[in-house]
Amino acid sequence: MEKRNLFLILLILGTAFWGISFSVTKLAIAQHQPVLFLFYRFLLATMVLSVIFWKYVKKLDSTAIKTGASLAIPLVLGIYLQTLGITHTSASQCSFVAGITVVMIPVIKLFIYRKPAALKIWIAAFTALIGLFVISVTDKFSIGTGDLYTIIGAFCFAIYLIQIEKESITGDIIPTIVPMFATCAILTFLLTFIQGNATWIPQQETFWIGIIFCALFSTAYMYTISNISQKYISAERVSIIYLFEPIFGAFAAHFILGEEITSRLLIGGGMIFLATLISELKWRMPNPFAMLKVSKEKKY
Repeated sequence: MEKRNLFLILLILGTAFWGISFSVTKLAIAQHQPVLFLFYRFLLATMVLSVIFWKYVKKLDSTAIKTGASLAIPLVLGIYLQTLGITHTSASQCSFVAGITVVMIPVIKLFIYRKPAALKIWIAAFTALIGLFVISVTDKFSIGTGDLYTIIGAFCFAIYLIQIEKESITGDIIPTIVPMFATCAILTFLLTFIQGNATWIPQQETFWIGIIFCALFSTAYMYTISNISQKYISAERVSIIYLFEPIFGAFAAHFILGEEITSRLLIGGGMIFLATLISELKWRMPNPFAMLKVSKEKKY
């Protein structure tokens, strides 16, 4: 099997891990603080990634540590807020709402970097907003707490991805991965300590199963595969593969948690999925002036 096809399969498997992690996290934090769960998740991921990227760890410098630390702040905020979102809404709904991150990125770039977005981006953003309205807004025209947490978390995660893109242009991003997750572990430890009343060694098996699954598969595995796959697969193709995540998330929530896949979730989630496709796929609108010019040339 060609390496390109192999990594396509491994990436799709990774999106399944991401999707399943919503349900696994919801089970794990049922009786515990979400931030404690994140602390152990980041700690274990840091340990595993330190082994995987050991050759980079041995050569760590202050620049990589500072960059990793700066990337950790929006990442922690994004994941923490989305984890809070899971505690107030269904795992399937959270996974679809979180997918709006992809559409947020170009809009944020427009306001921060003053880079005008293409027409397809505005079409995608409008479509995603309609989908988000269908999923999140109730009959009384109010938005749920869980959806609100998830939306803000998606915004923070979009900031994180923009920073990743910026750092990738100027240098190698791989050496910053371990410092980034180590900083995430430190920040979540401090948050857990500040909140207080934490049971540092939970007895429930679901908690530790969730830690192992999310740390090894959703974090260590996926970050390793996504970095290596860039050598064989274009970034645009990788982005399209990531769209499998909310689909896996919805089905995992149905089979693991027994959540109902409602018509509102299917319609709204489908619109967000469509919006993401519109924003990622390369397509050109026909130029009517060019077509007119060609038709005139044919006449002569």
